Amino acid sequence: MTGNWRLRRATAADAQAMAMIAAASFLETFAGILPGADIVAHCARNSSPEKFSGWAEDPASILTLAEHPQGFAPVGYTVLTTPDLPVAQTPGDIELRRIYALSITRGTGLGHHLMATAIADARALGGRRLLLGVLDRNHRARTFYEREGFSPVGTRRFSVGAGWCDDVIYARSL
Repeated sequence: MTGNWRLRRATAADAQAMAMIAAASFLETFAGILPGADIVAHCARNSSPEKFSGWAEDPASILTLAEHPQGFAPVGYTVLTTPDLPVAQTPGDIELRRIYALSITRGTGLGHHLMATAIADARALGGRRLLLGVLDRNHRARTFYEREGFSPVGTRRFSVGAGWCDDVIYARSL
């Protein structure tokens, strides 16, 4: 299947679905890379329905939900919001805080479609530069971001459960 995913603007009413896909995609992405207990703790703290409701109600944020064309089950999402990254900020910076899709979507173009939608939405918010952070060991994601025109501009250290991880911070002009 390619190109048939439904993308739509998410609202606070979608918070439960967003939290579910967030936890599922984080687990799927990092199982075998990060300790299981740290994954569970991280998702409980950072991917709750309340977290997604807050973003949905923030006028500086845009959430996009990707749904399967048969039955509209959630399969991916993005979150654009005010940057919270340790790099020099410039007016017009927007952070792509989250972009995830389940493995069922790999090779279908959904990742590129989610990114293209995020870029268009960031421009509509008046953005001039899109920032994101990615685990330094997540080579699949880093390759994807570089293919989408992002370049490294910094690093950060952050906690996942009881452990610490290092991110590469990427930027792309809009």
